[in-house]
Amino acid sequence: MPRLLLSLLLLVACSTSSFAAEKPNFLWIMSEDNSSHFLKWFDPTGASTPNIEALAKEGLTYDNAFSNAPVCSVARTTLITSCYAPRIGTFHHRKSFIVPMPEGLKMFPAYLREAGYYTTNNSKEDYNAQKSKDVWDESSRKASWRNRKPGQPFFHVQTYTTTHESSLHFPAADIDNKPNENDAESVFVAPYHPQSKEFKYTYARYHDRIQQMDQQVGKLVDQLREDGLLDSTFVFYFADHGGVLPRSKGYAYDTGLHVPLVIRVPEKFREQLPQTTGSRIESFVSFVDFGPTVLNLAGAKVPDQIDGHAFLGLGEQQLVESDESFGYADRFDEKYDMVRTLRKGKYRYIRNYQRFNFDGLMNNYRYKMVAYQNWKEWFDAQKLDGLQSQFFQARPAEMLFDVSEDPYEIDDLAGDPKHQEVLEELRGRLDEIVVGMPDLGFYPESYLAEKAATNPVAFGQQHKADIAAMQQIANLQLGSFADAQSDIAKALASSDPWQRYWGVIACSGHGAEALPLKETLVKLAESDPENLVRVRAIEYLALYAGQDPAEAMGKALENAKTATEANLILNSVVLLRDGSPGYSFSIRRQQVEHLKQNRGELERRLEYLDPK
Repeated sequence: MPRLLLSLLLLVACSTSSFAAEKPNFLWIMSEDNSSHFLKWFDPTGASTPNIEALAKEGLTYDNAFSNAPVCSVARTTLITSCYAPRIGTFHHRKSFIVPMPEGLKMFPAYLREAGYYTTNNSKEDYNAQKSKDVWDESSRKASWRNRKPGQPFFHVQTYTTTHESSLHFPAADIDNKPNENDAESVFVAPYHPQSKEFKYTYARYHDRIQQMDQQVGKLVDQLREDGLLDSTFVFYFADHGGVLPRSKGYAYDTGLHVPLVIRVPEKFREQLPQTTGSRIESFVSFVDFGPTVLNLAGAKVPDQIDGHAFLGLGEQQLVESDESFGYADRFDEKYDMVRTLRKGKYRYIRNYQRFNFDGLMNNYRYKMVAYQNWKEWFDAQKLDGLQSQFFQARPAEMLFDVSEDPYEIDDLAGDPKHQEVLEELRGRLDEIVVGMPDLGFYPESYLAEKAATNPVAFGQQHKADIAAMQQIANLQLGSFADAQSDIAKALASSDPWQRYWGVIACSGHGAEALPLKETLVKLAESDPENLVRVRAIEYLALYAGQDPAEAMGKALENAKTATEANLILNSVVLLRDGSPGYSFSIRRQQVEHLKQNRGELERRLEYLDPK
């Protein structure tokens, strides 16, 4: 073989080997509390974001990207673990107890470190699971890729708080005294909100914040460019969940879950991706998928215990594509609920397991916002139309929306005969997911803290049949009471307290139609051995039988064994006080002085019910 040809072959071989061995870098840029609806790149009513749009033109735009939860700690824990929070016990915000990672599983950046990556986070974590020491090389406000060893590949997470909910906690006087860059009179206001000056100003102010965040994104990308790293780094821009105007953050609607996602593809790796730069991707991706996607692009092993899958890879890979995303909403600070949702194709199905917990139930942090206060004031003054009033009223047990035609989920199709086939399909698919995990949310949080905290996944597997039974009882809310009555009666007579618990909730789901079971419910309210079953029965009798709950709820509160249990009881107190028909309570801090555990959320309720 001629020496020149041999030299050329060796050069090509070395170059190919070097190229194949080169690992991409990763930069995640997260903004807080903004759904895709606030960016013009995703929604015509949003704000212009030229820096994010520039990333998209050199990469991929995902039109169907979803957080699995509409609040930060649960969403971020889902993101870092690649696991559904109701399966691993990390689904309450804020955590009353912290749980271990599933056995044999680490938060995914630890696997990048094992593969030689420098992993950094600047700086928010907010995890509901225990973090091992090998997740981050550095997690602080000083963390940067610039501190790595020469040539070492990196994974860096940067969170910008500019768009956080707290940015809208301004005094009402600002509305008249501090003008926004965006015009309050021309900004779009969602149809379920009052078209008031408070809402118009708040929307305009938030558009300002979105544009400020976009400038921060541009400056960070410029740092990559200055360091000569832009052409070797995948840049992900996304929000940590939806929000933040009322009925978004904290709620399992598209406005709470649908996030913007743009991934700039570095020049060095564009030829190895089948997707065309600048294209928009219709397949669905969720937060459980982000970790395995980065691991796959880095050439690291994706662990088996996770719930997500990779949606990008280098070379010719057969990757899973999806048209669905599962979501969950439970406790947000002191406010309890249990909602599960499935977005599949153009439809969103929402299952309200405790339909009487109306969306607008008091949450101290939410109601710091002038817009929230304005909405409640107008409701109390009967100044709202039917659509705008729904936020403060009991919801259907299940809802169905065509999001392509109805992006703000106004027209509920669950009762439309033309959509019964779709409704039943999505209901069945959601049931399959919930039972398959299984979903720990069917147990009260206080019981999980006592029985499941050391190993939630194992607890769920050991009680899979019990959870399936509770789910079936909960589903008795979906049909007619006549068809469900005998099965509900059996649940109320069960030896399992949590089947009785869900039997009572099923009665509440049917409202006054369940009054034929009143005698049984009275007995449960007076003498059930489980305090929380008594609470749910008292709740039903107050809502639908006109029985004043004040004295019985006071006794239940004094009988609470933990602060978490007491907080759940106070959730019912607030529901019965602030909702219809409205009852008077005299709640005093002395009633819960005996509870010495984590009192953070309990104190929030007491701040509202018994201010110092």
